[in-house]
Amino acid sequence: MEHLTLIIGVVIVTALVFDFTNGFHDTANAMATTISTGALKPKAAVAMSAVLNLVGAFLSVEVAKTISGGIIDEGSGIQPEVIFAGLVGAIVWNLLTWLAGLPSSSSHALFGGLIGATLVSVGWNGVHMDAIAMKILIPAVAAPLVAGIAAAFATRLTYRMARGRSTAGTARGYRAGQITSGALVSLAHGTNDAQKTMGVITLALIAGGSLAPDSDPPTWVIVSAAVAIALGTYLGGWRIIRTMGKGLTDIQPPQGFSAQTSSATVILASSHLGFALSTTQVCSGSIMGSGVGKKGGVVRWSTAGRMLAAWGLTLPAAGLIAGAAAFLAERGDWGVVTVAVLGAAACATIWAASRRNRVDHSNVNDVDPETGRPVGPDGTADGSADGAVEPVSIPSPRTTSGPASRATA
Repeated sequence: MEHLTLIIGVVIVTALVFDFTNGFHDTANAMATTISTGALKPKAAVAMSAVLNLVGAFLSVEVAKTISGGIIDEGSGIQPEVIFAGLVGAIVWNLLTWLAGLPSSSSHALFGGLIGATLVSVGWNGVHMDAIAMKILIPAVAAPLVAGIAAAFATRLTYRMARGRSTAGTARGYRAGQITSGALVSLAHGTNDAQKTMGVITLALIAGGSLAPDSDPPTWVIVSAAVAIALGTYLGGWRIIRTMGKGLTDIQPPQGFSAQTSSATVILASSHLGFALSTTQVCSGSIMGSGVGKKGGVVRWSTAGRMLAAWGLTLPAAGLIAGAAAFLAERGDWGVVTVAVLGAAACATIWAASRRNRVDHSNVNDVDPETGRPVGPDGTADGSADGAVEPVSIPSPRTTSGPASRATA
């Protein structure tokens, strides 16, 4: 029992570490457009997002119940060591994609980690494939498409409503709208992503016999998960904020407002239904939709392609890391210690690598003066280092020539 109590404690701490990485990895979801358009100063934006993530975590437990009892079979013999391995896989993948500045899904990293570790431990009987399909895979495809289409139409409508008005006259309204919609996305993020950690901790408590099956998360679990994600959000995932705010499209205030409003609507609706979707994918889809919705708008499809590749790799990559960790962790105490040491070493190495080319609140909006494209952490214009093609503009329906229809780098 002492060993079981100790390993549950290790799982809880590791889950909160994941929650912390989820916070700074996904800060961009709520605040990338608000920061890139200058509606809020970077530090003020992440502070507001942190507070609202904290509040949002208390609004619902539907997603937490999906994680704790919907994906993994509680009665299949899952041990806390397996959950620990799944969390290690999710954390390592989160940090790798953060280092690359790619807005991959923290949610899918968690799902992939838990599924991979469970498959190695107890096999296919330990996972509910129907729940994975209905509540993870289908929303993963549908949610960003729905958000993107909604953002495209909202952007068109917003520009149409502002037609004939001066930019200066509408700037204040758009700034207020962006702040409000960004706050709503942060609140929505708390209702969805913070609950995933609550679900994992609840699953560990059930696996260890501390809670009855199908239990709701205890109050202390809700509070600790809410605080962890809020602290991570305040740290600010500046690399991913740069990619989403400057790398996908040249966002103007009307686009930012439309993208954030569309994202918040989709996330809140999904949280109400208990769908544990990726807020990263939703917000990225909305940003691309806002680029498509603006006449003459620019979408950098090379950056979008790298992002989509990261989305596709997240589930299997996190699953492979977690599967290897589960194989070691089930060998006994020495295996758990080995996984903990290797995981900590991997995280420290990634963090050290990130310090060589720092991105923070002081340079998150830097662009190359000649091309106008965001400057990557390596000091070169985004995409230039890998031979990426120039972005393609979305031509205006009224004309196929002229400045409005040309791509701007």
